[in-house]
Amino acid sequence: MELPNYFFADLPPEATLSAAMLQEACQALKRNREQYLAPRTTRSMIALLSGVAQNWLQPTNRFRDLALAQGPGQTGFSRQTLAKGLDAFFKTLTPEDFAALLEQDLGHPRRLEEMSATADEQKAGRASLATAPHLLVHITAGNLPIPALMSIVLGVLLRSAQFVKCARGASWLPRLFAHSLYETDPKLGACLEIAEWHGGAAELEHALFAEADCVTATGTDETINHIARRLGPRTRLVPYGHRVSFAYITSDALTGGQLRRVVQRATDDVAAWNQLGCLSPHVLYVQDGGAVTPEKFAELLAEALAQREQTEPRGDLPAASAAAIASRRAIYELRAAHSPDTRHWCSLGSTAWTVVYEAEPRFQLSCLNRFIYVKGIKDLTDALRQADAVRGQVSTVGLAASEHESATLAEQLARWGATRVCPLGQMQAPPLLWHHDGRPALGDLVTWTDWERGGLDPTNGPA
Repeated sequence: MELPNYFFADLPPEATLSAAMLQEACQALKRNREQYLAPRTTRSMIALLSGVAQNWLQPTNRFRDLALAQGPGQTGFSRQTLAKGLDAFFKTLTPEDFAALLEQDLGHPRRLEEMSATADEQKAGRASLATAPHLLVHITAGNLPIPALMSIVLGVLLRSAQFVKCARGASWLPRLFAHSLYETDPKLGACLEIAEWHGGAAELEHALFAEADCVTATGTDETINHIARRLGPRTRLVPYGHRVSFAYITSDALTGGQLRRVVQRATDDVAAWNQLGCLSPHVLYVQDGGAVTPEKFAELLAEALAQREQTEPRGDLPAASAAAIASRRAIYELRAAHSPDTRHWCSLGSTAWTVVYEAEPRFQLSCLNRFIYVKGIKDLTDALRQADAVRGQVSTVGLAASEHESATLAEQLARWGATRVCPLGQMQAPPLLWHHDGRPALGDLVTWTDWERGGLDPTNGPA
């Protein structure tokens, strides 16, 4: 299947973009949006998006087939990892979840189309309209494809024209998704652009940002700060900077028949998208006093990762990433040889997976790609003390705990600063309604107009 040349990212690698080309493209996107998108209803956009998502879930869908056939070479993820990740994402795009998202973030399903009011707002004589950006620009990161796809979905729901700038070499899956939207609705496709170039191209950035009403940016804190300095005062920036995640497993969760289930769920979180996202765990904190020790849990996790490699291989890595894993492994191999407080397990003949157990509980950044730390801990208070260095940067905490403990632990994590607490095994599969970095997905993008209703009674003067 050959993709037609609808987007800049479809051009051959030797093609060169210019500031004039970007300016012209952005202006065309905004004109097309006024003609093709602005008059539509939110309900129609939900139907379109959920229909496209259902198509992507079908084994016979040609865009899905192309993603799985050529994706490993384009992205470095194995076919099995891609299939799991895409399925988890597209299963969230249902009419029911879109309706719930609108209710959660905007309070009313027609808030994007007309002055609308909830029952309480009607009683208070108030109504509001949420206005979407005319041109929404997304600066995406290159580590994972799903955040870029989600950005596009939110922009379509808002009926904004969109320009998606991908990191160099990271446009494959966003391109496929954009082409699937174009095939479903060419007029919508005419309001969307996908491009890629190396970051820091000042002339291209200046032309792009000058046309944008709102810019979403995902990347390192340095990238976010660079973009912030380039934007004019009337362009809104919605930043998603560097975040890390970890998991906490209580001793009660390791009793009886739950142990194997918890090990498998931890394996799911380490293997999902090869542990490369901000939602992936760097460390698994295992509470002391359970049916198995934290060290034994690490050993069981290593066995599970070895089995997972047979059914869901990690895929090939760039030489530099493989070298970083090999170097880190050598450190722990040496420590394990001289101290009972350190043990490590790893795949033989490859860097496919690594488990390190340490008695030292301090939080550590993993080199990722299925390299995970397991650390014993007294309780959650102790774990949070050990993770204090990343306080304020923690996105997700995966939690394995009994039902009676979960609410108390989740509240403790929330007050400490974690912005999402989820069951272990679901860290890289957030629902559509999650608050990314603790903020409303749609609410951050729109501008509100409040109408405090009042008028003149034609017979009695002011109402």
